Amino acid sequence: MVEAENQSQGQFSIQKIYIKDISFETPNSPAIFAEAKWEPEVNVQLNTRAGKMENNMHEVVLSVTITAKIGEQTAYLVEVQQAGVFQTAGFDDKQMGHLLGSFCPNILFPYIRETISDLVSRGGFPQMLLQPVNFDALYAQHLQQQQAQGQQEAAH
Repeated sequence: MVEAENQSQGQFSIQKIYIKDISFETPNSPAIFAEAKWEPEVNVQLNTRAGKMENNMHEVVLSVTITAKIGEQTAYLVEVQQAGVFQTAGFDDKQMGHLLGSFCPNILFPYIRETISDLVSRGGFPQMLLQPVNFDALYAQHLQQQQAQGQQEAAH
């Protein structure tokens, strides 16, 4: 009985965490620094994707794009793809979906948050701290959207 329980336990390990892609632009500098008030409109887009590699390895990529505007002028645009290679074994499809869609992005988030904060500060702007993200809720929302889309396709 103990062996069966141990065999059903999944194995997970982090192999590598790295920056896959990075970009920082200040298209209206230095004029943007002369603005009287720093009250930008900030748009944050967040995406994740996962890909299977060999030997039970998976790459998960967390992408964040932030655009800060003052009026019609872009103060800065920052795009970062933080990636990780994770080794997994002993998980069923549902568990793997949650692992790759929520658990791994949670691991990557502090790294991307620090990178973005550093880039924005080095660009001459006030620190940009990303608010915490509930990846479990985002993953659940993604599953609901997939299910609704499947139901729509089945109805046609």
